[in-house]
Amino acid sequence: MTPSSDEARAFIAAGLDAPLREVTPDNLEATRAGLAAEYAPRIERALDRYPVEVRETTMGGIDCLDIVPRGDCKPGTILYCYGGGYIMGSPREDLIVSAALAAHAGARVVAPWYRLAPEHPYPAAIDDCMAVHAVITTDPSCGPLALAGESAGGNAALCLLRRSMKAGATMPVAVALLSPWSDLTHEDDSHFSNDGRDPTLTRDLARQAALLYSGGRELAHPDLSPLCGAWSEPLPPVIITTGTRDLLLDQNRALATVLESAGADVALRVWDDLWHVFEFYDELPEADRSLRDIAAFLRRHLDGG
Repeated sequence: MTPSSDEARAFIAAGLDAPLREVTPDNLEATRAGLAAEYAPRIERALDRYPVEVRETTMGGIDCLDIVPRGDCKPGTILYCYGGGYIMGSPREDLIVSAALAAHAGARVVAPWYRLAPEHPYPAAIDDCMAVHAVITTDPSCGPLALAGESAGGNAALCLLRRSMKAGATMPVAVALLSPWSDLTHEDDSHFSNDGRDPTLTRDLARQAALLYSGGRELAHPDLSPLCGAWSEPLPPVIITTGTRDLLLDQNRALATVLESAGADVALRVWDDLWHVFEFYDELPEADRSLRDIAAFLRRHLDGG
């Protein structure tokens, strides 16, 4: 680990990036709209910065964003799952990450517009992503498949991996997880020690999202918390990024251990003094370095390396 940048220290010193309010069904629509407005400038900067074409498409009956690098688009498709606790967010907000991955990896990225809770609790989001997964893995023109996702999108990617593993379906050649939300019980140490140190996520907000998404189901069930499930070989290579301020730091470390024990080649990147999905903040030089590292990992495995 290396010391964080001046930009990262300034971000922390400025306090929270946005007010972390209580999320309830009554204020959820306003919260979603506020999040979209907050990230709009970052989305526009990403589209100016990265040479990609963003199109709307439908796969398996699910609306998606199809993000294609201009110029040389190499073989392979990255199925990208967005974050937001399964209760907010969209593929549009996550262009901050997905456009960078498409441009740096030179690969097509497909981002499903999955349904959100509490209107559509588990398993709606996973079913939607799996419908898109089925199209990609049966269309030879899509080439090899990689999975990627941040936070709740990392949970979705892990759930897709588990479903594929159990069903004997086509497995991805690689998986990239940015601060994945793999344990919805939130009982590990960093959920307490980093609560108030992570400038973009609190334990209360994470627990509210888990309860709205679960629809009353047991939070420790492996279909909700893939960290709690059994994993078996063969598993694809996995890269996990997190930071020492990340509320989910300990579950990210535990996930790396569990997947390694099941035979996966896991690259765990722990960034000093950074927080939950720090890659969202384009003012950070660390965000650019991490996205380039993740894209290189995906490209290498899409190429068969």
